[in-house]
Amino acid sequence: MEKVSITIDGYSLQVDLGKSILNAALEADLYIPHLCHHPDLPDVGECRLCVVEIEGCGEIKTSCKTQVEDGMVIHTKTEKLNAMRRLSMELMLANHVDDCTTCPKYLKCELQSLIQYLEVSTSRLRRTLNSVPVNTANPLFVRDLNRCVSCGRCVRACKELRGVDVLDYQLTDDDRVMVDIKNHHSMEEEHCRFCGACVEVCPTGALQDKEGVFKPNLNRDLELVPCKAECPAHTDVPRYIRAIKEGRYQDAIAIIREKAPFPHSLGYVCMAFCESVCRRKEINQSLSIRELKKFAADKDEGLWREHVNFKPKTGKRVAVVGSGPAGLTAAYYLTKLGHEVTVFEQLPVAGGMLTTGIPKYRLPREAVEAEIAEIKRAGVTIMTNTPIESLKDLKAKGFDKILLAVGAGKGNRLPIDGANYDNVYENIDFLKGVSLGILEKIGDRVVVLGGGNVAFDCARTAIRLGAKEVVIACLETREAMTASEDEILEGLKEGVKLLNARTFLGIEGLNNKGTGVKCQEVSSFTFDEGGKLQLILKPDSEHVIEADTIIFAAGQRPEIPQEWDIPVKRGNLIETENEIKVIGRNDLFAAGDAVYGTHSVIQAIAAGRKAASVIGQELNGDGDIEDKLTNDGTPSQYLGKEEDFLNANRNQCMEGCYDDSLACGEAGRCLQCDLRTTITRPKLWIHYKIK
Repeated sequence: MEKVSITIDGYSLQVDLGKSILNAALEADLYIPHLCHHPDLPDVGECRLCVVEIEGCGEIKTSCKTQVEDGMVIHTKTEKLNAMRRLSMELMLANHVDDCTTCPKYLKCELQSLIQYLEVSTSRLRRTLNSVPVNTANPLFVRDLNRCVSCGRCVRACKELRGVDVLDYQLTDDDRVMVDIKNHHSMEEEHCRFCGACVEVCPTGALQDKEGVFKPNLNRDLELVPCKAECPAHTDVPRYIRAIKEGRYQDAIAIIREKAPFPHSLGYVCMAFCESVCRRKEINQSLSIRELKKFAADKDEGLWREHVNFKPKTGKRVAVVGSGPAGLTAAYYLTKLGHEVTVFEQLPVAGGMLTTGIPKYRLPREAVEAEIAEIKRAGVTIMTNTPIESLKDLKAKGFDKILLAVGAGKGNRLPIDGANYDNVYENIDFLKGVSLGILEKIGDRVVVLGGGNVAFDCARTAIRLGAKEVVIACLETREAMTASEDEILEGLKEGVKLLNARTFLGIEGLNNKGTGVKCQEVSSFTFDEGGKLQLILKPDSEHVIEADTIIFAAGQRPEIPQEWDIPVKRGNLIETENEIKVIGRNDLFAAGDAVYGTHSVIQAIAAGRKAASVIGQELNGDGDIEDKLTNDGTPSQYLGKEEDFLNANRNQCMEGCYDDSLACGEAGRCLQCDLRTTITRPKLWIHYKIK
């Protein structure tokens, strides 16, 4: 590119021929006031704040629309220019809201910053305040045209950057020119893509995100992408959704695997926190993100392996106790950091709850086995049928660090008569027994005590074992049950009977075998200040639910052997610093359900990632476990108009899985919130070296 020599306010610059004076100055850290200019948008010179004087030129020029020429001598700070800028600013402010403190952009506003820089006083201005009602009807955005200064950034962003062309200059009823939806239509009528580019470039607060759409005080790249922020592992959801939409299935699975070594399992059983915050649900329905993850996992050809970064061997050894998702995730990433990792599992199979706690009908065992095989392929050694009785003995085998990831594998029995009869099981023992083929006969009548997802796992498993009558009884009302709505509906469809608002008085039995659960109906319940349950019972409502098998599904806790001699707190949870380092120990770490109680698979994976990073740092490394497993590049900012975009409803799976057409269609419903993070954030004048 040919270079030219110019001088701006006495500073000599070598700049590219064809560049505007404004861009040449800003890139050299020389500030020229501007408002309608945005680094990602074509310049139009609307605001008249970037005016400059050029020696030998008889007229004032807008620097954003004037290209540099060799030998130019430019002045930006003359009294004449300052007077013109103040006048332009006063004209903009004449119809602007007087109280900036009511705006969410207060102290982060480009307009307010310019008022300060130009020392503009608004005291002498006659104002027309709040003449246009603030529009809050849109599900995602607020439009306050009283704050609009007609800089046109939003119009250009919508038309030039996104190619949607929803916005334009409109004449208001009082003959003011402001930016609004074309033809005074709604955003839906003009087929808005709800991408947020207009809000992102607005310098004044005329366009704002609706309160509650984003969580504040996060890293901005997370704040603007709720699905990624809500995922405990911060999986880059929009990025892999876009890859599916474009038919780049191998890129999609690679992106998922950047954050989790169990993509297929997550496709079946993830709690899908991402879907609960999906901005698309404010329009009609959230994206079916979990099903799209499952679709991508089904397409996995392993091409991502060539991009995996294994760091040089360190000679350090780490023992991981427990082979659930937290332990295996940590082991995988620690191996990638160059450490030698051995996982110890007391059961005959690896996988923890993935293989023995979650029923096969929800999570096919071959999916888990393939993912565990991938972890072994990375170099992790897994020793099953190997309980750890002494941490001291384990340390003596030459391990530098030990990670305890034993999960919450012990169920809770309510303290009622008959709780220890032979045919009374805890949830985890029941599911584990079925998974390992130990427990096969349960009789015709099964009663499950509890109202969470695990209770439904037990109940639906009992149906598959041949039980003719399965009852779930719980303290909560139907509306207050902790089980997910999907689990409840599927259970009811399969024949599970619900008995809500029940308290359990005891288990009746004969010859050490339970024959029924004695219950009473509950009118209401509360917990006192000490956490003790307070019940109001319905009089004369005692009854017995007959049963051949009774299952407690009232939560679970970790099993921590006393011989380990480690600090535990309420619920038998391991005491840690920052949920990783065991209190008072430099060689012991803990992660997952054993630390914070029963949560989800994706939370366990996130905990395993964190543990690997922390242990990596403790072993004198940087702890950097991040990988980029695909060369997918920077996404295009262009979206284009799509007339049926807002009317597209959530696609339902056919026979349990999307085909290519349905998956691409569902992925096409994504608002692509992450594109906002690629829009350049303008600098305020205080951030320039030469002001």
